[in-house]
Amino acid sequence: MQYRHQEVCYNYLQYMKTPLSPTFTQSISSSFKEEQETKVFDYSRKWLVLASVSSGTFLATIDGSIVNIALPVLQRDLATSFAVVEWVALGYMLTVATLMLMVGRLSDIIGKKLLYMSGFVVFTIGSALCGFSQNIGALIAFRVFQGVGAVMLAALGTAIITEAFPPQERGMALGLSGLMVSIGLISGPAIGGMILGSASWQWIFFVNLPIGVIGTIMVWRFVPQHRPSGREQFDFWGAFTLFVSLLSLLLGLTLGQQRGFTDMFVLLLLLVSVIALVMFYHIEKSSLQPMIDLRMFDNQLFSVNLITGFITFISAAGVILLMPYYLQNVLGYQPYQAGLLLAVFPLAMGLSAPFAGWMSDRWGTRRLTALGLFVLLLGYLGISTLSETTTMQNYILLFLPLGVGMGIFQSPNNSAIMGSAAHNRLGIASGLLSLTRSIGQTIGLALMGAIWAAQVHYLYPQGGLIEATQAPSQMQVLALQRTLSFVCLSIAFALALSLWALWKEKRG
Repeated sequence: MQYRHQEVCYNYLQYMKTPLSPTFTQSISSSFKEEQETKVFDYSRKWLVLASVSSGTFLATIDGSIVNIALPVLQRDLATSFAVVEWVALGYMLTVATLMLMVGRLSDIIGKKLLYMSGFVVFTIGSALCGFSQNIGALIAFRVFQGVGAVMLAALGTAIITEAFPPQERGMALGLSGLMVSIGLISGPAIGGMILGSASWQWIFFVNLPIGVIGTIMVWRFVPQHRPSGREQFDFWGAFTLFVSLLSLLLGLTLGQQRGFTDMFVLLLLLVSVIALVMFYHIEKSSLQPMIDLRMFDNQLFSVNLITGFITFISAAGVILLMPYYLQNVLGYQPYQAGLLLAVFPLAMGLSAPFAGWMSDRWGTRRLTALGLFVLLLGYLGISTLSETTTMQNYILLFLPLGVGMGIFQSPNNSAIMGSAAHNRLGIASGLLSLTRSIGQTIGLALMGAIWAAQVHYLYPQGGLIEATQAPSQMQVLALQRTLSFVCLSIAFALALSLWALWKEKRG
């Protein structure tokens, strides 16, 4: 009852634009958190909800992994360059990253079910349009449209699962969701390789259609509609400045690898990103119902979880981008063989993620995240030794620790982030979690691709090399090894942050 009185008072004062004291807002925040922990939810349909959400997770991940394995084929069949064909992946990721938090916040206001079901519909239509594309420009445009649907699926899945399961089972549920990510990543390259070996590339998009239809029906029937309480308003100015900041940043990073980071247009984009970010910060501090409640970042351990997750996604995206070129151009494998080898990483991740989630429900998350990052570091050190003579067996042995480390890290890390959010902020917390993944993958694709291409051009003795993929294989491999050395340093930094958080948690 006390919470209900505070909620009514809080909503009235917001409606009247009355400034709230820090003491009162802190009291309300505590009440929200208390209700999250004590409110009784109907968990009877939790497994059906998990299955419905997992179909969306599977759809998004299988599409991304199929497209990655197809990039060399798309480059050849559409008569384009490496820098242009990257936009088939980058355009999709840019759309997801820039809209992620807006969708997360919108779900806290109007509810999650309708947005999630709409995501299925848009994604399915986008897949059909991609398959009917006649040139690289149309394909990139329809991938952007497809990304609008994907952002609804990516931003809300974790929040829906968090609502559907009791806190003591959250880690296990998120671990099983991680298993579906792995199944999508595993089946994507394998199915993509088989499709490219026997049919045209258009079928890598048409394969999404039956999954999209089935997933839409499942969400409509099984996912409950939790109506948000209170009078919530959407922060349009905050959303606009955040969109401008993210889009300018990601465009600047992406175009920088083509034009150079001293190009005036690239520098202008980066400057606009900084200015828009500063404006966003000031808007959020003065807003009664902000896009992002900045007080969430007062929790240093919460911030560490987001940062370390962000670093792991940057690293993984770079490997996912470069491995198809290494396997096909350097080692000479056919697309279906490369697809099967690319499945090693997500297979190991999928097998370890549910177990890690189960352990985090019983023993906490911090030790497991540190352990996962340590195993990840060992894995990246291992694959930095890839060469022109690496055998299939050695490749598998080198990638197994990478997948195990990612699985051990991700499930406890996701559970820790979602467990720290109040119920009325689950959408934005899920959006923040997904944003670290999306923006990390986008930056990873641009940054690692740029580092690798720059290294190839630096190593090429004659000069004037147009495409990095046309360089001799030994130069491509050496550039890959140097790129992976940079990845190892990034993961080592993430591990140091996680160990600091573990030490801080033990102290207090």
